[in-house]
Amino acid sequence: MIQVLNVLEPKYISWFRDIGLDDRPKVGGKGGSLGELHRAGIPVPPGFVVRTEAFEGFIGALELRSPVRERVAKLAADDLEEMGAVSRELRARIEEAPLPADLLQEIRDAYGRLGGPGAAPAVAVRSSATTEDAADASFAGLQDTYLWVAQADSVMSKIRSCWASLYSLESLSYRLRHGIAESAVAMAVVVQTMVDARTAGVMFTRSPISGDRSVITIEGAWGLGSALVSGEVTPDRWVVAKVTGEISVRDISDKAIRHAQSPLGGVEELPVEESLRREPCLSDQELDSLRAIGRQIERHYGRPQDIEWAIDRHTGQILLLQSRPETVWSNKDDEPSAATGVSDPLLHVMSIFGGRR
Repeated sequence: MIQVLNVLEPKYISWFRDIGLDDRPKVGGKGGSLGELHRAGIPVPPGFVVRTEAFEGFIGALELRSPVRERVAKLAADDLEEMGAVSRELRARIEEAPLPADLLQEIRDAYGRLGGPGAAPAVAVRSSATTEDAADASFAGLQDTYLWVAQADSVMSKIRSCWASLYSLESLSYRLRHGIAESAVAMAVVVQTMVDARTAGVMFTRSPISGDRSVITIEGAWGLGSALVSGEVTPDRWVVAKVTGEISVRDISDKAIRHAQSPLGGVEELPVEESLRREPCLSDQELDSLRAIGRQIERHYGRPQDIEWAIDRHTGQILLLQSRPETVWSNKDDEPSAATGVSDPLLHVMSIFGGRR
């Protein structure tokens, strides 16, 4: 007699292959986008999402002892002192509270599947709020991201920290100023294999400076993209014709530092070799490959995109880490009476990379 094992579906975990943009209420903006990219055949590092059900259950358990969302809803948008006090209190409560046993086991099992036998994979643990990365929102970048996290216990801790960052002063202030109801806000968390990046950066399928839709702007630097978003390095910048591939702008900077994996976990700053400081971090062939990928993603979504990418130093493969709708110029298009201005490309970069600044 053959015994059939009843394998239960995960209660809290979804893999990228099983989700898309329609699942944003359960996996957040980043999670939905990564799943959508994976399903569209665009290479992304493997990973999974801790869905919003885990967050809701965790917050619900905290609220049995004292309010969380009600505390936020009662805040005044202009009372930064009280907002800061509530933020500190709620973040501490979330980071100190234990995770339920069934959630711990699901995360431990999923994390183990990302590595080889006996290996503890290095991952990025990234906030994925349900209200970010929408076509009409700029909520991304207000919550935390942690890079080069290894060991299951550290992953658990960083997931709680991502949840807690939903109650950062910046995030609370944004929601209160824009009238976003607390009942409409939840947090999923992406756990994604790290790319040991030779080069990383961002790509805009519409010029962040002029709004020109006929070009793609590509910015990159040596190492991890966190050096770019932190402002510690000025990236190389190219402007490429979307259709012909003609490069109209080559702005190569002096890139003195790069971010790389720290032996102790997390990221450290290292000097760039003198011979590479003023060399372009991308070849023309890589630029053309990025252009083709950018066009593919824009066609898939049907609108201009802000895209985060990295090139694996070992394989040379281009991997996509995130894609979100471009909002600055699209919003200007929707407001014909607004005066034309120059947007700040750094705001695009900060919002797409997110994380701690």
